[in-house]
Formats: sequence, structure tokens, C-alpha cells
Amino acid sequence: MIDTLRSIIRAIKRRFVPGEGDLTERTVKSGMWVSAMNVLDRVLKVVMFIVLARLLGPEAIGLMGIALLTISALLSLTNLGIDAALIQRIDDDVDEYLNTMFSLEILRGLLMSSILYLAAPALASLFGEPAARDLIRAIALVPIFLSLRNPAMVYFKKDLEFHKEFTYRVSGTMAYVVVALGYAAISPTVWALIFGYLADAGVRALATYLLHPYRPWPSLNREYAAELIGYGKWVTGSSIVEFLYGQGDDAIVGWLLTATSLGYYQLAYRISNAPATEIAVVVSSVMFSTYSKLQEEQHALREAFFSTFRLTAFVALPMSVGIFLVAPSFVGAFLGSDWLPMVATMQILVAYGLFRTLFATFNPVWRAVGRPDVQTKLGTLRVVLLAIIVVPMTSTFGIEGTALAVTGILAFPMIPLYAREMKKTLGTTYTRFLREISYPTLATVVMALAVLAVQSQARAPLVEFGLLVATGVVAYVISAASLMALFDWRVKQNLQELVSVMSK
Repeated sequence: MIDTLRSIIRAIKRRFVPGEGDLTERTVKSGMWVSAMNVLDRVLKVVMFIVLARLLGPEAIGLMGIALLTISALLSLTNLGIDAALIQRIDDDVDEYLNTMFSLEILRGLLMSSILYLAAPALASLFGEPAARDLIRAIALVPIFLSLRNPAMVYFKKDLEFHKEFTYRVSGTMAYVVVALGYAAISPTVWALIFGYLADAGVRALATYLLHPYRPWPSLNREYAAELIGYGKWVTGSSIVEFLYGQGDDAIVGWLLTATSLGYYQLAYRISNAPATEIAVVVSSVMFSTYSKLQEEQHALREAFFSTFRLTAFVALPMSVGIFLVAPSFVGAFLGSDWLPMVATMQILVAYGLFRTLFATFNPVWRAVGRPDVQTKLGTLRVVLLAIIVVPMTSTFGIEGTALAVTGILAFPMIPLYAREMKKTLGTTYTRFLREISYPTLATVVMALAVLAVQSQARAPLVEFGLLVATGVVAYVISAASLMALFDWRVKQNLQELVSVMSK
């Protein structure tokens, strides 16, 4: 019996754990782990937020949003980019840098926690929500937990060991969900989310030491620190602009409107961008490591990029359009009438999520070839444009205006600019991009027509939701399979390769 069990475990490990196979096999298996990790992470958190949204209401979700916004801002402003610098290095062994990395992160964590604690009253006053002060002070512990993580976790991504990243991420999420729901069952207040968030950070820090044998010790080598920060400065800049265009809209909503409006906006974003967020994390986590190994082979890098872009569009387009179509029935069925004011915002942000997903395939390429400045420069332009229009749009149209502003800027001029820069980086053509996007677009149009044909306001929201989802899935599978049979849509070969690798 024991021998049989060991054989099963060895078979599972051989099939799913990235080993010493070729780069394609390791990338695919790593992608499967990251996908599983993000799907599980997202499902657990979405279920948790749906339950807590009903228990706590929009205002509590908005107050938590203010606390998260402050810590996200500080994390972005102080992101040293050290992990990206070590992943990008061609050298497999980076142990000599780890103690320096550990020391820098501890200094950063202590600084961040002190700033958050001392600035909490002013930040709460800025948003016009005095109740946020104690929440911000409590969440100030998180940077300390983050700084104490084992720096050797950089190997999880560098060596494509995403089964370890899976354990790291999911352990924290499980702690978050259990603590938040458990506390809410006893005391349904916003503190359920705060204590859950703290549990998440603490458990993840502990998990890094269980997953890797390296034991760090504070030791700062100035030469190594200068080298790491020298590469990381562009990652720092990129992190700042990513925060400004990624969460600057949240800050504007919280500042100009109310915590309740912020609660609507953030939950609308969280649900509408769920596929985008998870696909983006998979692509940026796995493909940065893979592209880094191909940085000196432009043809191989170009084909790897388009395989990723093709698969991303194949999944993201139908999911985004599907969320747009089922949004009213989803909110009515799972969140209740209190949350119906966010439906229009949720539908607008679906387009934003789709563009985000496609752009997620671009940024790892620029980082891998040593050009993180491209992402920073384009992001800076995006922030400037957002700063010009988001305040008047929010003041005039509320959260729907905010959603229109962030989505419109991404549609134009950012899409053409991103495509132009990637065309130069890879030595490709605009026609190649259009060809890759045309097939999933056509299949998605067929799916949308099928869903619209069965839509009806006469059914109960839950029944309506189930029918629309089932119709959309069947219609997309049939239309996509037909296009693969009739035309040279290379996603078919990509899918066959994925199946082949996973069957080894």
C-alpha cells in the first residue's frame, strides 16, 4: 500500500512539477502551477468578498479600500526591484546577493511601517474618513512581515519552481479567508478584513522558510546593493507609475466621493478584472523568467511572445465579454440589491481589464531584454493623461466617469503606443498583431450573439446567470473549434503542445 502511494506521488511529481526538462516543458508546467494558484486564490477571495459584502455593506468595503490604498502606495513608492534584478541575471546561483537583499528589505519594511503609523491621522483626514485611522495603523504591521520573508524565495520564479510559489501564495490566502470569515461570524465589522490581511502576510512570511532551506542574516554589501538598485531603479519607477495609473483612480474616488462609492468602485473593479488580474499574474510571473533565458535570441523571443499573446487573447476575450453580459444577473444573484449601483461601472471596467490582460504580455519582454525603462516611460505618459481628465470626469459623472476615464486612456493613445514599441523590440509587424487578435474576436462575437439571444429579464437572477454562462461556454467552444478547423489559427498547435507537455 505504501509503495503504491509512493508511486502515485512520484507520478504526480513527474507530470506536474517543473524538473530538468526543456524550457518549453518547464514554462508550461510552471504556467499550470501559476494558473492553478491564481484561480484558487481568486476564487477563495471572491467568495470571501461576496460573503463579507453582504454582511458588511459598501461602506465597510470602502474603508478597507482606503487602508489598502495607503499601503499599496507606500509599497509602490519604495519597491526596490531587487527580485526582478536577480531573476533577470543569467547566473543560476545568486546566493551571494541574498543577505544584502534581506538587509535592504528589512530597512524598507521598518521605514514603511513607521511612516504609515505616524501618517495615519493625516491620511484618514485626507479621505474624510476618521474611522480609517486605526485601520491604517493596524495594517502598518504588514511591511514588517513582508520584510522578514526568506529572500531565497526569488528562486521560486528564477528557477520556474512555481509549485513552491503556489504553496506560498495559497497558504496566505487560506489564512486570510479563514480569519476574515471567522472574525466576521463573531463581529461583522471591517476589522474582519484587517485581521485577515495581517494573517495573510504573517503566514506567507513563515511559509518561505518552510519552502527553502536558505537562512538569511542581515549583512549589507554596498557593491551588491548598488548593483541591484542600479537595475531596480527602473522597476521602482515602473512600480510607482503602475500604482498611479492602477490605483490612482481609487484614490480620486475616495477623495472626491465617499467610502461607499469607493466600495462600489473597488468591488466592481475586483470582479470585472478578475480574469485580467489572474492572467496578468501568470504571464508576468512565468514569462519574465522564460523571456530572460531567451533575451539573446530575438527570433525565439518573438515566437515565444506571440504564443503567449495568442493564448492570452484566446482566453481573455470571451471571459471579458462574458462578464459584461452577465454583470446584472451576477450582482442581483450573489451580492443583492444594495450593490446594483455598481453594475454600469463594472461593465465599463471589463474593457479596461481586457486591455490590461493583453498588455501584460508586453511588459515581461521589456524587462527581460534589459529595457524596463520602456514600461516606465509609457506608464508616465498614461499617468499624466489620467491626471488631466479623471478629476473632472469623476466630479461630473461619479464612479462611471472614473471608469470611462481610465478605460478611454488605455484604448487611446496607449494601445497604439504599446504596439509600436513592441513592434520595434521584436522586429515584427502590425499585421501580425491584427492576425493574432482577429480569430478570438470572431469567436467571441458568435458567443455574444448566442448569449444575447437567450437573455431575458423574466427569469430569477440566479437562473439567468447560470443559463447565460452555460450558453456562452458552449457557443465559444463550438465557434473556436470551427475556426481552428477552417483556418490556420495557430492556437490549436499551442493547445496541443500544452496537452503534450502535461501528458509526459
